[in-house]
Order: sequence, then structure tokens, then C-alpha cells
Amino acid sequence: MDVALLHLALTRMLGSGGPPENLTRLTGGANMESWSFDRDGSGYVLRRAPGDALMAGRSYGHDVEAALIRLAHARGMRAPDVVGELVDADGLGSGYLMRRVEGTTDPRAILADPPRRLIDDIARELARIHAIPLKQVPDGIPGSDPGAMVEALSARFECYGGDRPVMALALRWLRDHLPAPAEPVLLHGDFRVGNLMVGADGLAAVLDWELAHIGDRHQDLAFGCINSWRFGKIDRPAFGVGQLDALFAAYQRESGVAVEPARFRFWRVYSTLWWGMCCLEMADIWRSGRDRSLERAVIGRRASETEIDLLMLLEEEAPAAERGPVSLPSPAPVRRQGEPSGVELLEALLEWIERDVKPKLSGRDRFQANVALNALGMLRRDGPDAFDRPLSDDLLAGRATLATPGLLARLKRDTLAKLEADQPKYSALAKAREMWS
Repeated sequence: MDVALLHLALTRMLGSGGPPENLTRLTGGANMESWSFDRDGSGYVLRRAPGDALMAGRSYGHDVEAALIRLAHARGMRAPDVVGELVDADGLGSGYLMRRVEGTTDPRAILADPPRRLIDDIARELARIHAIPLKQVPDGIPGSDPGAMVEALSARFECYGGDRPVMALALRWLRDHLPAPAEPVLLHGDFRVGNLMVGADGLAAVLDWELAHIGDRHQDLAFGCINSWRFGKIDRPAFGVGQLDALFAAYQRESGVAVEPARFRFWRVYSTLWWGMCCLEMADIWRSGRDRSLERAVIGRRASETEIDLLMLLEEEAPAAERGPVSLPSPAPVRRQGEPSGVELLEALLEWIERDVKPKLSGRDRFQANVALNALGMLRRDGPDAFDRPLSDDLLAGRATLATPGLLARLKRDTLAKLEADQPKYSALAKAREMWS
């Protein structure tokens, strides 16, 4: 970030004043940058895309996003206060400036001891977003159709190889369970822990509105309930905070609309698969050179998280005879004599970063060190892949199903082995071992 250019942009947006102080890039944010700083005694956050490449493929720009956040803030929601927008002449890319809200977005900190009222706060904010009259929504916010959205996922699946059987199974399930049209409402589109600022008293702000669109309210309710966004709290299916019955009851109190379990299930499967596709897209962005950050490549290996989640969601539809236990082969032992093996060299590198490098870092540099440790751990544990294009084609076509003898057991074994290498601490892995072995 060029501090001199930022100072000039702030003068244009806020008037004359001192230079930005305590400029810090916030951790996370694989798609956009967020910079926190102080100016003349007030705190601000600049959300921006430094170049056009990161805005490619988006339905609307930061101008529409900022207008939507302003609308939500004006209607009394826990949305940030947008006080300015970047222009081309600023030389800082595309983005907007907000007053900083105090609290934390750290999922681990939030979910370790969530405020008692957080489930009610979540239900209230979702109900308020869904109640915004569509005639007030800024031009450019797109509509959505479940069938078209599923086919868009299918096209992405094909683009990324079309060879992951569990994803093919989920695509076929979604096609077979498309819900009837629903009352269209404004959706946040990325409403989950990690995009919620939380303080001691509850929800402080709803952030990251870049995926807002018009559609079925159940999509917003289900998105934050997928296991990837519960950050280890697999026993709390409602946003990692509580139970689904409490969420549904609170949402009905706030909105006057009852949650339909079948619709919620459809959107939970859809959202789980959608995030899996996003993980594969991160790898594609890295390969293309649009962004060669390590974080992109590592997120690409999180697709296996979504595959085990999808199997756990869908296996109840398999015949009882196919839902038996499975076992994993024991990993090959590492040779511990003579010259160091590849695994041992990776162990040495992991230990060096953990012991000698990471303690000297802070902020985003420390975050990146953790990303590097994660990547090296994947290499150390790496095993056979679980890709199979012919089986994926058979599942998409309906020639293979969960009733196919032995198929579910194979998918379980392959998915467990893949996740064991990619993310051995992922909460669903322990749960699946408990259920399946």
C-alpha cells in the first residue's frame, strides 16, 4: 500500500487532515484486501482490489457494493458506515472506505465462547436484510434461479476437470431435488462467521457484501451452516454457534416466515458444493498467474473438506445395506535410517519455520507463515488422489448411484484418505471416522 497515495485519497474523501497511522493489512481476505488505519483520532478500514484482475467475473463493482452497504446502514442494520470510495485518479485500485467497527472477526475467538444472544442477532440481521424492499436495492444486484445456479456449478466442475466423484454425486442430487420457486428477497450471499464482527455483547457488524443477490432466503440461512464455516464446531450446526431449531425459531420470530427443512437441506448441499468449487477456483487462479500467493494454492486443497461434508449429508439416502463401516489402509512407514528422506526433510523445514521463523513475525506475515506450515504439512502427508472421470460421468448421468453395491464404501475410503492428507484436523474427519469405522 502506497501511504502517500492513500493520504491524498483520504484528503479527497474526508477533507484535510493528518496522514494515516498504524496502517495494517488485516489477515485473511483471499479475494480482496482490507487495510486498517487511524487518522485524526478515528479508525477506518479500506477495502480494495488493487488491480482489475481480482474484479474479473464479478456481477457488479465496488460502487454497487458500497451503495448496498449504505442502504443497509441507513435502515438500521449492523452494516459498516461507508464514508468514501476510491476513484481511478487515486491510483489505489477499486474499493471503498468505512469507519472501523470494534470487535473481532476471528472465528476461533468467536466460537470459543459465543455471546449468548448471537444466534438471535444472526436471525435478526438476516430477517432485516431479507425485508429490504427490492425496489430500493441498487441497480446491478443480480437475481438468481436455483436451476441455473446448479448448471453453473456443473460448468465449473467440468472446467476444473470433472473428475471428482463425490462432487458429481452432489451435482446429480441437486438436479434431482430442485425446489419450487420461492419468494425472491435480497440475500447477503456470504453471511457466515468470519464475515461477522462480534463484540462482547453480540453482533457488531455484517461485513463483505460482495456476493449479494436476489433469491431464496433459505440460501442465506444455510450458507453459514455448512461445516467449513463452523470452524471445528461440528456439534453446533447453526453457524457454529448453536442448534438449528433455535436458529429456525429465532428467524421465524424476526421475519414471520417459517423455515422449510427441505429447502434448507437443498441449499446446505448446494452451498457445500459451491465452496468446494471455490476452492478449486483458487487453485485455478494460482495456476493462471493472476495471483501467485501461497494462500490461493493452499485453499485449493480444501476441496476435500467439502467432499467429506457432502458424503455425510447425502449418505442417509443410500440403502441401509450400503451404509456399513469402512477401513483405511495403514500409511507406509517412513525410513528412519541413512540419509534423510523427503518426508524427513519436510519435517525439518516445518520445525524450522515453527521454531525459528514464526515467533519473529506478526500480523499478516505470521498468518502467511501458518499458511506455509499448512502447505508443507500437506506435502508431508500426501498420498494417492481420488480422481475418477469415468465414475464421475456415470454419477452425473445416473448410471451409478448410492444404491450401486460397494460405491458408497469406496467413496468413503477415498474421501477419508484424501482429507487425511489435506486437512487432518478438519472436524468432519474425526466425526466420519467415528461414524464409518
